[in-house]
Amino acid sequence: MATIEHCLYCFEALASNLENRKSLTLAEVQQSWAQYVKSAEAGGDTGDKTGKLAKRLPALQRLATASSSSSSSSGTSSPSTSSTFSLSSPASGADTPNTSMSSLPAEEHPLFVTWNTISPRHETSLRGCIGTFEPQELDEGLSSYALTSAMHDMRFSPVTARELPTLEVAVTLLTDFEDAADAEDWEVGTHGLRLSFHYHGKRYGSTYLPDVASEQGWTKEETLVSLMRKAGWMGKRDRWRDVELKVVRYQGKKETAEYAEYKAWRDWEEKRTAK
Repeated sequence: MATIEHCLYCFEALASNLENRKSLTLAEVQQSWAQYVKSAEAGGDTGDKTGKLAKRLPALQRLATASSSSSSSSGTSSPSTSSTFSLSSPASGADTPNTSMSSLPAEEHPLFVTWNTISPRHETSLRGCIGTFEPQELDEGLSSYALTSAMHDMRFSPVTARELPTLEVAVTLLTDFEDAADAEDWEVGTHGLRLSFHYHGKRYGSTYLPDVASEQGWTKEETLVSLMRKAGWMGKRDRWRDVELKVVRYQGKKETAEYAEYKAWRDWEEKRTAK
C-alpha cells in the first residue's frame, strides 16, 4: 500500500522542480523519514508544530513492529517496498487484462497521484490527478506522475510555487485487477473501476479510484452512470443498462500528506545534513 514516504517524495519532486534544485531519491526520503520518526520517538525537535507526526507515530510503530516480525519469521531482510482522474495512456478505453499483481516485482505498481487544495476552512478541492495502469518502478513513477498531475492536468492551470503551502497529496498504488462478472460485480469503498464500452460505433472508457464512490455517497448505479458520463456517453440515464459494459475492478489503498508535514520533515532534513 502507499506510504507517507511516497507522499513526501511526491512533494519533494514537485517542490524541487518549482525551486529548480535537485530532488532527493525515494530511497533517500525513506531513509531520512525513518531517522525523523526515531528522532520524534526519542523526543527530539522535529519541527512538527501541527502535531501530525505525533498522531502518525502509533501507526508507524505498529508497521515497524509488523515489518520486524515478518523479517524475523522469514529469516531474510529486504528493502522496504509498498505493495482521483486522467490517464497518461492514450489507450484509456482499451480492455484491461486480468492482471495478477503478485506476478509483478514488488517495487512496481500502477499508480495515481492526486493533488488537492486545502482551504483555510479545511475544505479540499481537486487540483490535479493523473495516473497510469502500466506498472511503474516507484522512484521514477511517483516523481513523474507527481509532476504530470500537478503541471499537465488539462482541467487546471499548472501548480505554482506559491500554492505549495495549500496543497495535499494523495498516492494510490493499484492492485488486484479482476474482470467483473457483470457491471455490478464490485463493492463500493473496496473497488475502483475501469469501464469500457461501445456506443453508436464509438469506443468509450473511464475510471474511478476505489475511494471515489464512497466519498461521493454514490450507489453502484450512480457510480456507473457517472463513469459513463465521464467517458462521454450522452444517452438517457434510465437506459444505461442497454449498453454492454466491460468492467475491470481493482483495489488500492491511498495515503495522504499535507504540505505542513512535508515542510517540517524537509526543514529537519536540511538541518541534519548541514551539521
